[in-house]
Amino acid sequence: MQMQRNTRILSALFAFAACIALSSTDAIAAYPDRIIRIVVPFAPGGGTDVVARTLAQEMAKDLGGSVIVENKPGAGTIIGTQSVATSAPDGYTLLMGTFANAVNPSLQAKLPYDAHHDFAAVALIARSFNLVVVNTASPIKSIADLIAAARAEPDKLSYGTYGTGTSAHLAGELFKHMAKVNLTTVPYKGAAPAITDLIGGQIQVMFTTVASAASLIEGGQLRALAVTTADRSPAFPQLPTVAETGLPGFEAETWYGLLAPAKTPPDIIDRLNRSAAKAVQADAFKKLSVNEGLVLIAAPPQEFGRYYRSEVERWRKVIEDAGIKIE
Repeated sequence: MQMQRNTRILSALFAFAACIALSSTDAIAAYPDRIIRIVVPFAPGGGTDVVARTLAQEMAKDLGGSVIVENKPGAGTIIGTQSVATSAPDGYTLLMGTFANAVNPSLQAKLPYDAHHDFAAVALIARSFNLVVVNTASPIKSIADLIAAARAEPDKLSYGTYGTGTSAHLAGELFKHMAKVNLTTVPYKGAAPAITDLIGGQIQVMFTTVASAASLIEGGQLRALAVTTADRSPAFPQLPTVAETGLPGFEAETWYGLLAPAKTPPDIIDRLNRSAAKAVQADAFKKLSVNEGLVLIAAPPQEFGRYYRSEVERWRKVIEDAGIKIE
């Protein structure tokens, strides 16, 4: 009797487990059956918002459901990022991750989430770069000129930044470290006032985004010296890299990538990755790649995961060496 009772209990348990497995499989097969949210940890209108909205629009066509963008700015991206870290790992809440996610673990004394363990990589969407620009009246016409001028008159040259820990700021700090020069850092509350002072001669150089500088370069108000990536950009093929023209090994880029809460099922991660890869082939993204200086990628989850970890570690050293902290 006892053996029969144990057999019945085991059979019931196996049946229950099978039901759960089938239910989970059915849920994944039906994915998505409700709205997918891509959380952007910035205010509407910026580069990350534009990339996320273009991605959402194109992925919705492929997934056959609604994909919306939800802006949750604040605390240097921490508020929006935390909201995704604590969401259900079901594929319906995603994060548009950026360079900020790689540097915040080193800039912030304490984060309410773990940058690695609380997220699953979905897809590296695109990489971008900064431009090194000067006033067109400046005698500096190359990166070699910039290094020579900074060495000839230490502390005289200054560069503008528009946010502690931004890609433009850290590109400047990396440049100073590798070139062994001292450029005085002048902080601004945005790219526009910094560029205004650059044009006016109050500062001598900037590491800035394509979107903020392209029209001024075309209009003859700024001179671009180089791009900050390892390879030349298709958007500015005539511009050399910083590494080519005076500082071998220099590389600084920004990026956009989809992250999901940790423990999101691999099948859902794969479905989202395939959808993102299809999305970046759309005409809307091709236009965006020119306007924002993007190199479209849609790398697979494993590759994005490795890249993300390497970015965290690479910028940790730059931040520590420069003694940068956000209080």
